[in-house]
Order: sequence, then structure tokens, then C-alpha cells
Amino acid sequence: MDATAALADLTEISSQIEAAVVVASDGSVLAATTDDAARSERIARTGTALLDAAAERLGAGRSVTQVEAVLRSGSVFALRDGERGIVATTTPSPTSGLVFYDLKTCLRSLAAEPAPKAKPRRRRAAKKETDA
Repeated sequence: MDATAALADLTEISSQIEAAVVVASDGSVLAATTDDAARSERIARTGTALLDAAAERLGAGRSVTQVEAVLRSGSVFALRDGERGIVATTTPSPTSGLVFYDLKTCLRSLAAEPAPKAKPRRRRAAKKETDA
């Protein structure tokens, strides 16, 4: 599934998410729910900075895969999963576990490759019996 479709599915199932951005490992925006490029970049930078700050706080050799920052106006969620990450802003007092679950599901859908379709087998033509 492509990132734009995955984000469309995400916002359809999660009413608490106001904006979401899929981020590449280099921090660039791969897809966003908002048409405002500056806002999308800001959301991506904020999420990346939160993950990096949390990892720095834990010390060398430790990685952080998810973080939530709670604000009066809403929350910021950031997740990393291999080559990609996702950052989302929410309404105030979101159900954190549900938002994390929805974001992880969205990231997994990006990583999933559709299984190749099996080619249909051809039926052999029945041999005609000849009268001898």
C-alpha cells in the first residue's frame, strides 16, 4: 500500500488524529494528510526531534521506537519502524493506546508487500481415445 492510501485509511478509522505525516529515515516527508507543506515539515521535524531527544536521554546504544508528547491543545505521537516513521497530532486527551495501535498498523501496511498471485494452472486437454 502506498503512503497516501495508508494515511487515508488511518484518518478514516481514527477520529482522534488531526494530522499525520509519514517520514523517511532521513526525515523527509513521504506523505501527509495536510496539503500545507510547511505544516507537514514542521510535524515531521517535531516527531523526529522528540524521538531523538528521548533516545539521547536514555543514553548511548538505546533506541526509542515511540513517544507521546501531551499538550493542552492535543498530543504529538511519533513512531519509528525500520526505514520509516509516522508522526501524528491529535485532539486533547486521546486514547493513547488506541492511537499508537492505529499508527503502528498504518506503518505495517506500508511495509507489507502484496503476495504474488499464483498463476492459474492450465488444464490439459483430455486425450481422445481412438477406436482400434
